Amino acid sequence: MKPLTITTRFAATGPVLEIVGDLDYETAPELRKAVDGLTVAVGQLLVLDLAGMAFCDSSGISALISARSLAIEQGGGIALAAVPANTARTLGIVGLDQVFTILPDAATATDQDLMTG
Repeated sequence: MKPLTITTRFAATGPVLEIVGDLDYETAPELRKAVDGLTVAVGQLLVLDLAGMAFCDSSGISALISARSLAIEQGGGIALAAVPANTARTLGIVGLDQVFTILPDAATATDQDLMTG
């Protein structure tokens, strides 16, 4: 098991959470707590950078859905960046690849041109 670390930074497009380690039953509440403390302004994008995520179970997927709900409630959007192959497969199986914007990396997700057109 790899411990979870969540690092928050702010881009011109909105908050970016870098998620490293295992996102599972024990650690999913940490993501929920980190997201609950954020403000996603109308028109901004909450980016979850998953490049360093080693594992994600159903509790982790649920926490990702909660993050999406919070961003949308605040008038923003959400993107998952650098989704690991095993998690991308799971998202595809359950149809969440149609719900989340999935981008190749955080740099693409925070590109101002993406936000404007």
